[in-house]
Amino acid sequence: MALGAMTTKSKIRQEEFSQLWLKFQAFLKAQDLKVTEQRRLLLHFLVYWNQHIDADDLYLRLKNKDQSISRGTVYRTLDLLVQCGLVRKSSFGQDHANYEIVHQNEHHDHLICIECKKVIEFYRADLEKLQDSICHHYKFIPMHHSHQIFGICVDCRSVESTQSDLSKKISRLKA
Repeated sequence: MALGAMTTKSKIRQEEFSQLWLKFQAFLKAQDLKVTEQRRLLLHFLVYWNQHIDADDLYLRLKNKDQSISRGTVYRTLDLLVQCGLVRKSSFGQDHANYEIVHQNEHHDHLICIECKKVIEFYRADLEKLQDSICHHYKFIPMHHSHQIFGICVDCRSVESTQSDLSKKISRLKA
């Protein structure tokens, strides 16, 4: 049964990749840019990775698969994928950006642990409705939003943590 589930998941990923690759090829051609194997490999990796990843980590992982790929190609391709709307670029309070595939009709927000840097994705319909209500109240037309909550995850929070320890950690965020 687990094997069947893996096969189904793999088929879904392959279908998603095929659709995204067609869209990206059309975008590249419209921009008069080259469709390359390195760009295909990068998109393929992101679809199957299906998690947040920073450009340098992505570069190192792709370099193991294709020695000819350059760091510049990774950064330029990520920027193109963001422009094309296939990849979302996020900053989680770090010095560098993280990237993830944009799944059609899917939205989520993030809880970010300031200790271990773990990112927890969540979706709450009631939160989305509240945001819509606030926009309506102010006659504001939302185009995009990013909800990030910084804190300490359950794995990093210890019973011994005092309010003083937490205050010090919070002050690091404000600095």
